[in-house]
Amino acid sequence: MNVLTSYIVREILKGAFIALILLLTLFNLFTFSDELGDLGKGGYGLKQIFYYLALTSPTVFYELMPASALLGSLFILGAMGNNHELIAMRAAGLSVFGIIKAVLLAGVVLVAISILVGELVAPDAQKQAQLIKATIDGKKVMLNDLYGLWLRENKRFINVRQIQDNGNLVDISIYDIDDQQHLYQTTHAEQAVFLGNQQWRLEKIKQSIISTEQMQSITRDEQPLKSAIAPDLLKLAVVNPDNLSFIDLAKYVNFLKGNHQKSQKFELALWGRVVNPLVTFIMLLVSAPFVIGIKRGISSGGRMLIGVVIGMGFNIIDKIVGHLGLIYELNPPLIAFTPSLIILTLAIYAIRRVQ
Repeated sequence: MNVLTSYIVREILKGAFIALILLLTLFNLFTFSDELGDLGKGGYGLKQIFYYLALTSPTVFYELMPASALLGSLFILGAMGNNHELIAMRAAGLSVFGIIKAVLLAGVVLVAISILVGELVAPDAQKQAQLIKATIDGKKVMLNDLYGLWLRENKRFINVRQIQDNGNLVDISIYDIDDQQHLYQTTHAEQAVFLGNQQWRLEKIKQSIISTEQMQSITRDEQPLKSAIAPDLLKLAVVNPDNLSFIDLAKYVNFLKGNHQKSQKFELALWGRVVNPLVTFIMLLVSAPFVIGIKRGISSGGRMLIGVVIGMGFNIIDKIVGHLGLIYELNPPLIAFTPSLIILTLAIYAIRRVQ
């Protein structure tokens, strides 16, 4: 890496991280304002609010990386253009492609940091943040759905109303059906304790055995239950799929497919994880022609406006395509990649025109 390339890489990284800090601070200020509405509920004080903000920051960091890369690159390259640095670099033999290559090298560093935070830090932190909000009252995870969480395992349907933070389940109903899709047994337990190795212990059970001749009711203090559904899998089901790691998403998608349940929402989030690093590179590519091909008199404020318009436009298109894909059950990889490929095509076209 020559001196000019390393200089561009260093400045792009500096600009991207400054933009990231500003965006993250702004986002957390808005979140803090929203969280004040819950202040004082069930012991949810300022300490818990700041802890919640700290735990959600890694996820926000990961999500803001593409926009920060775009804004930082526009600002830094724009300043270099206004200060005649780019002209001097090109006069010294650095081509337009060489400038873009340096920008993309900075993108490699940004993407590596983003992946480390998004896959290793953000998922666990986000789960803890959700537990803080969910455990305001009673130290248990209350499921958002009015009817709790429904899961299917082969010919068994399980309804869970509450998941405690230690992984135990509260207020569980189990419905077993036969080969003719007829209900033949219902089981309700006040609590289920996970014993490990696909083993649960149901406690305080009321069971009904249904047949064409009679209904039999049984009451037990406890009963074993073998199930592949583990506490970590259940907690995944109540977390926003956009906040899960790639491995967790892949695990849950396989579980849903194995039990013949709809998985498109989670598949789309899974492919979104694959696309996110590509989006950072695309945003950096987009910034190059806007700086090199625009007159040097454009102010930094004007360049920031360009960045905001591009970033918001891409985000809107991505959301629209994603929702249309879910509604019409389109191919998840196609839906995840389409907006990025469109912007990438436009960026390459603009770069070719600049060259």
